[in-house]
Amino acid sequence: MKISLLIVCACGTLGFGSANAQELEQFWFRPSDTLAQRDEFGMLHSSKVIYPPDLEHRYHWRPLYYLEGANDVARMPAYVGALQVALKRLGYYCGPIDGMFSDETATAVAHMQKNYSMRVTGTITQAVRRELHLP
Repeated sequence: MKISLLIVCACGTLGFGSANAQELEQFWFRPSDTLAQRDEFGMLHSSKVIYPPDLEHRYHWRPLYYLEGANDVARMPAYVGALQVALKRLGYYCGPIDGMFSDETATAVAHMQKNYSMRVTGTITQAVRRELHLP
C-alpha cells in the first residue's frame, strides 16, 4: 500500500499524471535512428519517406560517429544520406538522396558553409556537422 502510494505521488510530482499517452510513449520509447537530426531540444521532425541510405549499416550508438573523421563519414552511405536529407531540409540540396558524396553534395555543403560564414571547403567539417545537428 505504501509503495503504490509512493509511486502515485512520484508520478504526480513528475508530471506523468497529466501527460497523455503519446508523450509517455515518446519519453519511454525513443526512436532508434542514431543519425536522426537532433538539436538541443530533441529530435527534429523526420519524414515518412524511406530512402535507400536509410537501410545501410549504422552504428548502434550515436556517440560513435564523433570518433570518425570527415573522410571516414564521407564514405558511409548512411551518414551521407543523413547529410543530404539535412541539406535538403534547409534548401541547399535538390538532388537524389542516394548516400553518395557527389559534386552536387559538395556544392551544397560549400553553399551552406558560405551562408553560415564558415571556411568554404565543400567537405564535411566539424562545423558543418554541428550546424546540421548531425553527430
